[in-house]
Amino acid sequence: MAGRGSRLRPHTLTIPKPLIPVAGKPIVHRLVADIAAVLNENIDEIAFILGDPAFFGDEVVESLTHLAESLGAKASIYRQLNPKGTGHAIMCAEPSLNGPAVIAYADTLIRADFNLDKEADSVIWTKKVENPSAFGVVNLNEKDEIIELVEKPETFVSDQAVIGIYYFKEVSELKKELQYVLDNDIIHGGEYQINDGIKRMMEAGKVFKTGTVTEWMDCGNKTVTVETNAKMLGFLQESDEALVAKDISVENSEIVTPCFIGEGVVLKNSTIGPYASIGKGTIIEDSTVKNSIIQTHSHVKNATLDEAMIGNHATFDGNFSKVSIGDYSELK
Repeated sequence: MAGRGSRLRPHTLTIPKPLIPVAGKPIVHRLVADIAAVLNENIDEIAFILGDPAFFGDEVVESLTHLAESLGAKASIYRQLNPKGTGHAIMCAEPSLNGPAVIAYADTLIRADFNLDKEADSVIWTKKVENPSAFGVVNLNEKDEIIELVEKPETFVSDQAVIGIYYFKEVSELKKELQYVLDNDIIHGGEYQINDGIKRMMEAGKVFKTGTVTEWMDCGNKTVTVETNAKMLGFLQESDEALVAKDISVENSEIVTPCFIGEGVVLKNSTIGPYASIGKGTIIEDSTVKNSIIQTHSHVKNATLDEAMIGNHATFDGNFSKVSIGDYSELK
């Protein structure tokens, strides 16, 4: 999670993208919990690969440490100070690359209910897609083993897209191959790629299988993050997770579920939802808010918001709808 999330600006100017809340909880917190549920076993350590400490500072480290400890695991913090690709990022956590491990990119959310094949040397998590030419996909043999990774195939290879989550029965084998990639300066797209390490493992005869998720939700930009927020709220409503805090103040207002509404929220003469997430301490007056994300301690009034995303400590008073306003902004 070392990237700066430039496609989600202005929201990522002040908060690392994996810590932006979706349906009331930071993206990376939801992702780690969902992976843990699929693994269904004790986790010893969670290693986080962060960027520059000036941006990924003490508050970020504290949040991630708490996340790991909530799952009974130790948190390890590593830094990728230069963006040299996925293979390089993974090797920044070299001391932790031993034993069984999951490697994940922290900018997507999933819904998954499959049994992880722990007899395979590796499992690459995939999602069935309608337009495989737009993705990196897996090529399977007659045993449903992965024999090749193909990036944006022009002719049909398979409809199983790689989503950026991998299981390795012994991750030190990937470490060995990625070290070879680094030592021999094997670069694609100007960067060191995890796929080059995986390719070398396949050439050595390692068995790769697929684990297919039911939902793969992007949080790359404002539009898809709002869409992911709506999907996640729907899933959470079905699971009976508490989405509305008990201490909110509601005056002449209506809440249309599913919604997430945080602690201390004040609603006056407003309609909230469906598919709205409102962070703690936010005040909304004389407004309609649906299919939107509003973070903490903001003040919204006289607004009709749809497909909007508003940051923390922001003030919005106006008649625009599809807005994207970062932290501490004021539109009056």
